[in-house]
Amino acid sequence: MDHTMLRVHKIKLNPNKSQEQYFAQACGVARHAYNWALAEWKRQYEAGEKPSEMSLRKQYNAVKSVDFPWALDVTKCAPQQAIKNVGTAFRNFFRNIKQGKKTGYPKFKKKGHRDSFRADNGPQKKGESSVKVDGKKIKLPKIGWIRMREEVRFSGSIQSTTVSKMADGWYVSVLVETEDRLQAKNDKGAVGVDLGVKTLAVLSDGTDVKGEKSQKKFLNRLRRLNKSLSRKKKGSANFKKAKTKLSKLHKRIADIREDSLHKLSNKLATEYSVIGIEDLNVKGMVKNRCLARSISDQGFGKLRAMIEYKAVMTGSTVIVVDRWFPSSKTCHVCGTIHDLKLSDRVMNCDCGNVIDRDLNAAINLRNYAVSSTVSACGVSSSGVTL
Repeated sequence: MDHTMLRVHKIKLNPNKSQEQYFAQACGVARHAYNWALAEWKRQYEAGEKPSEMSLRKQYNAVKSVDFPWALDVTKCAPQQAIKNVGTAFRNFFRNIKQGKKTGYPKFKKKGHRDSFRADNGPQKKGESSVKVDGKKIKLPKIGWIRMREEVRFSGSIQSTTVSKMADGWYVSVLVETEDRLQAKNDKGAVGVDLGVKTLAVLSDGTDVKGEKSQKKFLNRLRRLNKSLSRKKKGSANFKKAKTKLSKLHKRIADIREDSLHKLSNKLATEYSVIGIEDLNVKGMVKNRCLARSISDQGFGKLRAMIEYKAVMTGSTVIVVDRWFPSSKTCHVCGTIHDLKLSDRVMNCDCGNVIDRDLNAAINLRNYAVSSTVSACGVSSSGVTL
């Protein structure tokens, strides 16, 4: 059995001026290759031809040295991966159309918006890669050794690297094939997780997990920086400074939110063998203008994704409960379904059960998850019975 898996560690870089210039040039080459491939795909498709990612890469390589000689100054992976991304964008586009989903046509990339490029050339010789890591340094093709803020936390074979520009500098994402994974701790059995606006999560064992609500904390500062940016002349030096300040604040908010989500998902994946969560309709929920900011600030969608991929590492089972299951309105003791409003925070059942509605929902989600594992396997993988 293969115990290896692919994991990514994103690390901030400390490049010098020439390295920063190279990064910016490589991002420009990747962006140009993407836009060139997108325009060429559209032209060929409208002409009745059948464009493909492979044919476009061959076509680009054939004309690169004559039409785009500056592309030879950066790693060849930068434009090649960009054209591959065009192929991926169209595969997703056509798949969504077949599934009847609303989807937009692939768009051209703009300078300064998610600038990144693939920064490896693949194996040079047998057993030797063009990318090397030595402590807090990483060697990339064409540019050499670059300082990193920290060491790569995973041991194993480096598969690829991607350099990207963020609000506060340059980062490298290192994809590693490794055996390092989250390890399950003392098994506490099954747990239900009720997500909410006031409290990020209420667990069926009574634990309340407070969300950071980072956007709410910095909302006044966000408004002030947005107002300051709107007063600057677009394209001026002061406009760029104000935009950088705003981007850094947005990144700080996102980092705080992601840190809290990682901590909660780690706790769930390592301490529980069965996890019951709701299939929340986040897109529909944010249409409520009164709750949209609070819902987005909690990061429900990202939390679910984290729980699911971390559960794979620890061997936990994630049961996603149907969104129409009345977990909050059903008494977990007698099963009576009550007509509760959103403002009703306590369930008062005729059977004598008086309980916070969020805790009641979490217990119902736990019971549903346990019954699902029993039905599927004949016995609960957590060893918990109802």
